[in-house]
Amino acid sequence: MANKVVLITGALTGIGRATAIAFAKQGASVVISGRRDEEGSKLAAELRAFGGEAEYINSDVCREEDVRNLVDKTVARFGHLDIAVNNAGTEGQPGLIVDQTPESFAATFETNVLGILLSMKHEIRAMQAQQKGSIVNISSTYGRTGAASASIYSASKHAVEGLTKSAALELASSGIRVNIVAPGPVETGMLNRFTGSEEVKARLAAGVPLKRVGHPEEVADAIVFVSSDEASFITGARIAVDGGKSAA
Repeated sequence: MANKVVLITGALTGIGRATAIAFAKQGASVVISGRRDEEGSKLAAELRAFGGEAEYINSDVCREEDVRNLVDKTVARFGHLDIAVNNAGTEGQPGLIVDQTPESFAATFETNVLGILLSMKHEIRAMQAQQKGSIVNISSTYGRTGAASASIYSASKHAVEGLTKSAALELASSGIRVNIVAPGPVETGMLNRFTGSEEVKARLAAGVPLKRVGHPEEVADAIVFVSSDEASFITGARIAVDGGKSAA
């Protein structure tokens, strides 16, 4: 990853944070984005301790002007953009379909779907100038299956996978690759929030049991690989990192 410039949205916690550290350890210059300035500045300093360059830029992926500025500032700082990891996401409001509202739908889709659409739009714009690049969108095992008490979240991840496949086909001859990494249950704040209610715990317990919950670093390793030149013939693919959940 030497001389590579990597942009990661939703980089301050969980999978995003682990991914930023994984890239930094391999020598990449890393731009992290989020909305909490103190945490972002601390993580950027932590990444620089591995010997490379790192910058934090405040950005809300739901706002196109923020996303445009994020990409433009990255290119202005480092001269180019090689890899983008679109990780910003929300679990929304878990609950039954009959309890969902237009507001709960919009809040989830604005971050999980519109955020990735806007991010790809401007990342691709930057990558087209060099006719090369790699974009990884973070989905979920729920991007392929339904999920009781998580209908809006599941629907948003289905949409992410459709966007990714369509973008990959549009860009297949351009030198820009677009792929999906789909984690299963991973020990993050999002998982802890989602499984917090007794109702959701009971519904999850009724599904296929897993041997264990994964760790963010395991997902990060898959993201680094599929982003790298070693995966140059992989585009439009979905890499599941889920302990076998997708196979059930």
